[in-house]
Amino acid sequence: MQKKRIGLIAGNGQFPIIFSSKARAKGFSIYAAAYINEADAALVDYTDAIEWMHLGQIRRLIKFFRMHEVHEAVMVGGIRKTRIFTDVRPDIKAITLIAGMKSTHDDGLLRAFAGVLEKEGIRVRASTFLLPELLAEKGCWTRREPSRSEKADIDVGWNIAKQIGELDIGQCVVVGGGSVLAVEAVDGTDATIVRGGNLGRGNAVVIKVCKPKQDTRFDMPAIGVQTIRTMQAAKAVVLAVEAGRSVVFDRQEMIGLADQAGISIVALERD
Repeated sequence: MQKKRIGLIAGNGQFPIIFSSKARAKGFSIYAAAYINEADAALVDYTDAIEWMHLGQIRRLIKFFRMHEVHEAVMVGGIRKTRIFTDVRPDIKAITLIAGMKSTHDDGLLRAFAGVLEKEGIRVRASTFLLPELLAEKGCWTRREPSRSEKADIDVGWNIAKQIGELDIGQCVVVGGGSVLAVEAVDGTDATIVRGGNLGRGNAVVIKVCKPKQDTRFDMPAIGVQTIRTMQAAKAVVLAVEAGRSVVFDRQEMIGLADQAGISIVALERD
């Protein structure tokens, strides 16, 4: 019996290896299109075949998947947004894709890329379809719950984060004392936490949520141990994420570190 095949479009972080390990355990053969200077070199040990390529090489990616008879794929792992200024090699297909777009913000670009793949017979699946256990569960995960004032800051930040998400700018906002201290831009979540934490002086609340029109097949908000380490260094005190719409790595280690630092973590469901 032929094994099921899955294509892996791999960015940075631990998610590609976590996904590959689970897919292999589920009986899949894994064929990875891995981005140079992003994906972990160790990914080669978790795949049946791997092709290293630059951002923008869409034709090469499609050719690789066709060669291995891949008809389903996932986009897993991050891409440093600052690389769009230095390390992209768009082919004709990528140039045509971008030229036909009104905006090249994250979600719009990923949707368009997924559309190109699906026109080529490659269905793009949710990055968590084999890993539902990574989705954030509703509730307070830490020993310390947010205070009344911190809950008020979560409310402020949640609304602002949804508004910047509506504009497809970012997913993260830092609030303190009712004021917005930092909004995520091209520099990413960790840099946003540092900027906001430096202004918050020990009272910074971090909110990270899905964009209102987010395609949850890819680019879902992700948190993990590094998030808490960054918060600890920036003296941020609360992390609020969206239950069921955020990916959580190393949950127990993350919670343990947060408890040691007196940081509160909550996952909320809101309309």
